[in-house]
Amino acid sequence: MKKIKLDIVGLSYSQTQSGAYALVLGEVSGRRRLPIIIGSFEAQAIAIEIEKMTPSRPLTHDLFKSLGQAFNISVQEVVIYNLVDGIFYAKLICFDGKKTVEIDARTSDAIAVSVRFDCPIYTYEFILSTAGIVIEGNDFVYLENINEAADEKSSTAAAAGTYTSLSEDELKSKLQEALIEEAYEKAAKIRDELNKRKSS
Repeated sequence: MKKIKLDIVGLSYSQTQSGAYALVLGEVSGRRRLPIIIGSFEAQAIAIEIEKMTPSRPLTHDLFKSLGQAFNISVQEVVIYNLVDGIFYAKLICFDGKKTVEIDARTSDAIAVSVRFDCPIYTYEFILSTAGIVIEGNDFVYLENINEAADEKSSTAAAAGTYTSLSEDELKSKLQEALIEEAYEKAAKIRDELNKRKSS
């Protein structure tokens, strides 16, 4: 199966799940985005490394990197290889100079490790076509400060459960609005509702 390379294009406070964050991965050679809900600890671990901040003591993912380097183990790539019941599955492809080993990991942890080892992130077409969102027009790279984001409130959390009462045309209109606002998580929920209606 051909792998598709992804980049981190966004990290923001979740609009639908309290205490969670939306990590948005973007297709390097295309316009699709893959929103993944992650915990606050993993969001902080990713943001700290991307923003090149130095915590007073090593975080768990920093410890993993130090341990790997001490024993000459490198992480060559991260692969998001499956999606089951809305849960993404990932693995680290590690190399010690002699053999390659695949290690199963939560997707959020795998990405936090990938930014420390500066290794590429990949997925497969079936995952992007199932859970991805297509972006039209110009898009922008953004990374919100997660410490400030925790204070933000959004009315979309309350509105999340109302998608079932909307018509298909209304849903399509709301999907376009969400994409323009770069509210990828909200767009994913609307897309899921549209897909549910197509399959029934």
